[in-house]
Amino acid sequence: MQQNPINPENMRVCSLFAPGFTSTWLYLVELDWPWEALPLIASYVQKLGKELDFSAYDKRPDNVFIHKTSTVAPSAFLGTNIIIGANTEVRHNAFIRKDVIIGENAVIGNSTELKNAILFDNVQVPHFNYIGDSILGYKTHLGAGVITSNVKSDSSLVSVNCGDTRIKTNLKKFGAILGDNVEIGCNAVLNPGTVIGPKTTVYPLSMTRGFVPADSIYKNQSDIVKKR
Repeated sequence: MQQNPINPENMRVCSLFAPGFTSTWLYLVELDWPWEALPLIASYVQKLGKELDFSAYDKRPDNVFIHKTSTVAPSAFLGTNIIIGANTEVRHNAFIRKDVIIGENAVIGNSTELKNAILFDNVQVPHFNYIGDSILGYKTHLGAGVITSNVKSDSSLVSVNCGDTRIKTNLKKFGAILGDNVEIGCNAVLNPGTVIGPKTTVYPLSMTRGFVPADSIYKNQSDIVKKR
């Protein structure tokens, strides 16, 4: 029997992400829900930082680790507790605040801000993006101006809506969880508690919330179609 695509089980780590493609994989698969990783990212950086090959990584002050094959623009800001993987490009005026793990072959672009986030390998956030309290799966791409809104307007705790099911996260700050190969169009806003399944495309200027199933095209909240 084919599984209902709006089943909450499709928001589990192994449903959203293929194994590997992030140094945090062994931590993530231990969790019931992927957003449970968000309060743990700082500790992940500290644990992984002790295991790095320092012949391959440069260590900067404030617990910042950069692979020697990666490039960081002189104008980029690197705060505290950060790991940047191999062959990654951090471009002009990028603002990486704290508690961030970036995988291999990633692009962190012009004026993009990251905070408390995990970016899998080959993620591209190239232009004027904000990624806070979020996880972006393998080969996820954000168009220019895409924002992960990570705090509700009334500052209440975030829940994730999946069809008729509402799951409490007990988190005040939770942006978005994007599965592998997700494409987000320019200037879209991902509201707090957004979870998007693998290989889904979100239209430009969209506003999303809750769970969007895998292999979908999201036009708006009432117009989500299956890819052919």
